[in-house]
Amino acid sequence: MLCSLRGKLKLLVAAVSLSVLLICLYMLVGNLECGESLLVQPHLEGLSTWDLQRKALEARLEKVESENQRLWVQLGQSQVKGKDGGHANEQWASSVEDGEAVEKERANQSECIKQPVVPKCELIHVAIVCAGHDSSRDVVTLVKSILFHRKNPLHFHLITDSVAHRILDTLFQSWMVPSVYVSFYNADELKPEISWIPNKHYSGIYGLIKLTLTKALPSDLSRVIVLDTDITFATDIAELWSIFRKFSDTQVIGLVENQSDWYLGNLWKNHKPWPALGRGFNTGVILLVLEKLRNIGWEQMWRLTAERELMNLFSTSLADQDIFNAVIKQTPALVFQLPCYWNVQLSDHTLSEQCYREVSDLKVIHWNSPKKLRVKNKHVELFRNLYLTFLEYDGNLLRRELFGCSSQPRPQNEKLQKALEILDEDDPCYDFRREQMLVHRVHLFFLQHRPYNPSAEEADVTLVTQLSMDRLQMLEMICKHWEGPMSLALYMSDAEAQQFLHYAQASELLKNRTNIGYHIVYREGQFYPVNLLRNVALKNALTPYVFLMDIDFLPMYGLYHYLRKSILQQDMATTKKALIVPAFETLRYRLSFPKSKAELLTMLDMGALYTFRYHIWTKGHAPTNYAKWRTATTPYKVEWEADFEPYIVVKQDCPEYDQRFLGFGWNKVSHIVELDAQEYELVVLPNAFMIHMPHAPSFDISKFRSSASYRACLKTLKEEFHQDLSRRYGSAALKYLTAERNL
Repeated sequence: MLCSLRGKLKLLVAAVSLSVLLICLYMLVGNLECGESLLVQPHLEGLSTWDLQRKALEARLEKVESENQRLWVQLGQSQVKGKDGGHANEQWASSVEDGEAVEKERANQSECIKQPVVPKCELIHVAIVCAGHDSSRDVVTLVKSILFHRKNPLHFHLITDSVAHRILDTLFQSWMVPSVYVSFYNADELKPEISWIPNKHYSGIYGLIKLTLTKALPSDLSRVIVLDTDITFATDIAELWSIFRKFSDTQVIGLVENQSDWYLGNLWKNHKPWPALGRGFNTGVILLVLEKLRNIGWEQMWRLTAERELMNLFSTSLADQDIFNAVIKQTPALVFQLPCYWNVQLSDHTLSEQCYREVSDLKVIHWNSPKKLRVKNKHVELFRNLYLTFLEYDGNLLRRELFGCSSQPRPQNEKLQKALEILDEDDPCYDFRREQMLVHRVHLFFLQHRPYNPSAEEADVTLVTQLSMDRLQMLEMICKHWEGPMSLALYMSDAEAQQFLHYAQASELLKNRTNIGYHIVYREGQFYPVNLLRNVALKNALTPYVFLMDIDFLPMYGLYHYLRKSILQQDMATTKKALIVPAFETLRYRLSFPKSKAELLTMLDMGALYTFRYHIWTKGHAPTNYAKWRTATTPYKVEWEADFEPYIVVKQDCPEYDQRFLGFGWNKVSHIVELDAQEYELVVLPNAFMIHMPHAPSFDISKFRSSASYRACLKTLKEEFHQDLSRRYGSAALKYLTAERNL
C-alpha cells in the first residue's frame, strides 16, 4: 500500500516538474522566434546559429511533451485502479486512451481547421421510444439539445403509443424546423413481440421495445442512433454518427460500458444480475447497424437468449438492457465499445466521474436514475444547469435553415411563404396581417390526462377557455366551482411552461385533477392570439359539448351538472342551439359567492354585483334580457343583435373562432355572428349564471385604448370579415353589415 502511494507521488512530482520545464521551454522558443536572446550577445554568426538552436529546442520540446502525456496517462490509470480497489481496468482503459486522444485533438485545434465529422448534408437517423404525457415532455428537451448543436439534416423515428403520437405529431407539425423529418410507428403493434417478458423496470413494457427495432423500422434503413428520452446532448450528434465508420465487419451494436457495478453482482447480498461481459453495457445510447442485424437473425438471437435466461432469472430488472447484455456475453464480437463520454450515466452507484476530466470532455448526459435531477453526483449542478438550459430554451430559435442543404419542401411551408410574399410592408395593418400567419408551436396535453369514454357520457360538456401566465391564479378557483372536464390553452414561453408545470404539480387541487387538458401554445409575436388559443382548446375538447368561457369568470356552483341536464332537455343532439349562460361581474376582489339565483338577485339589488359590462359595453350582453331572466323559470329564446358576445354552450364541432382577430376587440363578437349566420338558435338558461372577477387591464386592451392605428386596423379587419361573410352566405349576410353601419 505504502509503495503504491510512493509510486503515485513520484509520478505526480515528475509530471509537475515536466510541466514547469515545458512552460520554460515555450517561453525560450517564443523569445528566440521573436529574434531576442535571453543572454545579450552580438549576432556574429548570423541567423544560421539561431536556426540550429531553435530546431534543437523544438526537438527537445516535442520529447518533453511526449513524456508529459505518458506520465499523465499513467497517473490517470493508477487513480482509476485505486478507486476500484485493485480490480483490473480493461474496460476503463479505452476511456483513458480516449482522454489522451481528446488532449491531442485539443492541442492540434489551433494548428489546423477542424474538418466536419460527416458530410455536410448527410441525413442522420435517430430512433426514440416514447409513451405517455411525461415521456413526451422529455422528448422535447432531448430534441432541443440535439437541434441546438446539429449541422446536418435529421430524421426522427418515433415509436409511440396513441397519446404520445397525438402530442408529438402536433408539436413537430407546428414547430416547422427546416431539414427535420419525423416518422411515427405504432408501439401497440409491437407489444405482442415483447409482452411475454416480465419486466421489473419502471419503464414497463415500453422499456423492451428497442429489441424490436429491426422489425419496426423501415427495411431500407441501414443505420440508426437509438436514444432514451432522458438524454441531454452537449455536442453535435454528427460526431456520434461518424463512429459507425469505425465498426468492423462483425460489429453491429455500439454501446458505452455500464458505469456502475450492477452487472458485477456486488452491490448487495444475493444480488443476481443478468449475465454480462465485464461491467456490461448501458443501452441509453445505441448505434445499430440494422442491415447486418437483420442478416444475422437478430430477432431469433435475442428471443432465444431471453427465453434461456428467464428460466433462471424469471424477469428483467433493467428491461432491454439485460437482454442486450446477455446476447453480447454470448457473442462479444457483435459490440463496438463507444467512448464513455457518449453516455455519462447519472444513475445510483455510478462511477461516471472516472470518465471525464474537464467539462469539454462531456458529450451526452444520461439521467438514468428514477430520481432524475435529484440524483447524487459531485458535478450534478453542472449537469442540471445544462439540462435546464434546454428545458427552458426558446424552441422558436431552433427554426434555423441549414444553408447549402436542400430540404424536401412541405406544402404548409410553401403556402405560408407565398402568403408572406403577397403582404405589403407599407400597409398600416402589416403587423396584424403578418401575425395572423404565424404558426405557433403547440404542445397538447402537457400534463397527465385521463382518457375520455364517449359511450358513458352522452351529454358531457367541457369547459373551454384560454389564459396566459398572469391569469394562472384563477385555475384553482375555477376547479372549486367546476368539477367537469376542462380544455385550457395556455399562452406561455418555454420557461413559463416549466413554471406552470411546477405550480400544477405542487397544487394539491390541480395534481389530482386528471380531467383537465392543458395545451401549451408557445409565445411568439407582439399580439395575444386569443382566437387561436380558443380554437386549440376547442378542437382538443373530448366531449360532445363545450362551454365557451373566459378565464376571468367563476361559474356558479353546480353549473356542470345543470348544463348536462339542460343539454338533454333542449335536445341539442338533433338541433342547432347555443345555450347562453348569463354573465355578471363584481368590482370586489373578495366576494362571498352566491350559492343560488335568489342570493345573486339579492346581491344585484344591493349593488354588490352588476350585469356584465353594463357601464362600459352594454351592447355586448344587453340581448340576454336580464330583466326577463330575473323572473324566468324556463329557457327563452333571444335574437341576435350587433356586438352581442354571450358565453355559450354548443356542440364541440361548432364553427371555429376567426383567427384574424388578435388581441382585444371583436374576437367573440365575430364568432356569435358566424353562429347566427349558420342559423343557430340562441337560448338563455334561466337558472345558470357566472361572475366576472376583477383584474388589472391586459396589455392588449391598453394598446386598443391608447393607439388610434390599432383601432383603425380593427375596423379594417371587421370590414374584411363582413366581406368574407357575404361570399360564404350571400344575401343572408347583408343584415350583419347593415347592423354594423347603423351603430
